[in-house]
Amino acid sequence: MLTFITEVPTDKPVSGVHCIPVLDNGNVVMVWDTDEQVLTTIGGRLETNESLFEGMDREALEEAGIELMDERIPFACWYWKEFDSYRIYYLAKVKRFLEMSQVYEKTGYVITNFDTAIEIIQKVEGREERIAVIRRAGILAGQVRE
Repeated sequence: MLTFITEVPTDKPVSGVHCIPVLDNGNVVMVWDTDEQVLTTIGGRLETNESLFEGMDREALEEAGIELMDERIPFACWYWKEFDSYRIYYLAKVKRFLEMSQVYEKTGYVITNFDTAIEIIQKVEGREERIAVIRRAGILAGQVRE
């Protein structure tokens, strides 16, 4: 179940972390998942004893070849009943892009504005949960039509 938050919940463990990286011009960075054939957020499962920020940094580097700024805002969480844990979503700013090699998990990143990202997700997969996450991040970033 998707919930919008201002703080990370502490009643259950966090097993995954995703981020919505934003550039200085307000555009969003997403990644293309070639296996699932979807435009998706950056993130995944936390490794054992890994902090939320360590996991987010690792995933951003592995999936998109980007480094994130230190300031990050938690804005949504997804509770997974079958795992009894949360996936946390953060709004983050891009610090810099690094050269991507063939070892990255995704085939590359997509830079677009929030409204276009929402339209692409609607056309490609139509998952309302992902659309809600991107729409909320865009509202927080002041970059999406309400």
